[in-house]
Amino acid sequence: MPTDVEKELVVDAGIAEKTSSDEESSSREWTDLDEKRIRRKIDWRLIPTVFILYLMCFIDRANIGNARIQGLQKDLHLAGYRFNWALTIFYISYIGAEIPSNIILKIVGGRFYLPSLVIAFGLISMCTAFVTNYQGLLACRFFLGLAEGGTMPGIAYYLSCFYRRHELLLRLGAFIQGASLAGAFGGLLAAGLSPIPKWGLESRPIYSWRNIFFFEGLFTLLVSSLAFFVLPSRPDECKFLDARDRYIALERINREHKETAEEKTTPKHVRRAIFNINNNICALGFFFINVSVQSFSLFLPSILSALGWTALKTQFYTVPPYALACIWSVVIFRLSDIYRARGVFLLFGCALAIIGYTMIATAKTNSIKYTAVFFAAAGAFPGGPTLMAWGLNNAAGPSVRAVSGAYIVAMGSGGAILATWTYLEKDKASGYKRGHYINIGAQCAAFLLVALGILYTKWENKKRERGDRNNRLLNLTEEEKLGLGYRHPDFRYIS
Repeated sequence: MPTDVEKELVVDAGIAEKTSSDEESSSREWTDLDEKRIRRKIDWRLIPTVFILYLMCFIDRANIGNARIQGLQKDLHLAGYRFNWALTIFYISYIGAEIPSNIILKIVGGRFYLPSLVIAFGLISMCTAFVTNYQGLLACRFFLGLAEGGTMPGIAYYLSCFYRRHELLLRLGAFIQGASLAGAFGGLLAAGLSPIPKWGLESRPIYSWRNIFFFEGLFTLLVSSLAFFVLPSRPDECKFLDARDRYIALERINREHKETAEEKTTPKHVRRAIFNINNNICALGFFFINVSVQSFSLFLPSILSALGWTALKTQFYTVPPYALACIWSVVIFRLSDIYRARGVFLLFGCALAIIGYTMIATAKTNSIKYTAVFFAAAGAFPGGPTLMAWGLNNAAGPSVRAVSGAYIVAMGSGGAILATWTYLEKDKASGYKRGHYINIGAQCAAFLLVALGILYTKWENKKRERGDRNNRLLNLTEEEKLGLGYRHPDFRYIS
């Protein structure tokens, strides 16, 4: 029989063990201030880095539009539809690379994979400076698409592993604004680089439009190499955070998405990402909005040149619309995150773009046409990031989210293929009216899809609130419940 002293020791030990357990549990929880502090540290490390990576990506993609009016079309004999085919072949390889690339990214990790992609397309851009014929241009554009295909969906998925749903759009928008700033910088760089006197080997001289490809590719190569030393692969691998902060950074994502970062990607996750109503609405919406964004980026120099301006004046006049689109987009992204709503801001953007393209198509004076370009840019450019954030917000489970981001961008890139055929050389005399009307139609289609997405997500949330989806939890283990992701009855869609 234990003595009274032994009984007291046992009781004391039990109290001490409970106290220790409570303290450990308490240390594992956190406050809003903890999250804010950790989020700020992650912001300063990740956002500037991925912004620069995507800025390089879009400059190297869109500089062919600037090179065209600096002599590329004449030197490579791009008669008829050859220039459009050079644009199209980029997106064929670009689309094919997106889903496989994101699956590889999830396995390898963003720290090594994302900078490697950017280094690859920087090298390919430099090689474009040396092409001497149409076939060489096609080859460079194909491989450029292969390298760039994983960049946008890869960065989007990467950020979704570090930020909660209501934090994501502003960060996605911040890096994707590299696209609008690329248009601004692209015009300035083209204006500055193309006048550089002929240099290089006698057999392969670099001049005019070749300077654009060579120096922009070289800059991409040098800058992107630094990302290897900056990016972590996962929240729990952020060496700039202490052990407790790394735990919080990862656990806050796992809890919100009802998932685990250790989940292995299987064919089931691919099916759930593709055969998903919300993802398909976002993907198709991205398709139509991307028609406007990509045609704007690729053909704005040509559209402005058709107003009768010189090549140099055109390069400079391409800058302000992109700058406005960048500032306006950040405002929209911030408001969308604050109000935790996506659809209403998308509807507003589509309406603004429709007004802009209608004005461009029907206005009689150059000043009104140029003003309308600002409306079109401000309406179209926020749409892609908002649709991607909407899809990622409503795709829980890291594997489903990885495939969803790539799937939405892949479908959206189909719109980019259509965009390469919106403005044809034969329409120049009419001021490219056909292209403007195509963009009006695309924005109308996007408007209707967004309205459908709002109705669907609200309908599904009401069913879950009534308990109509609770049967999905029957006879499941805790691990299987985590595997439900966005299908979990407690998960709520963002509208």
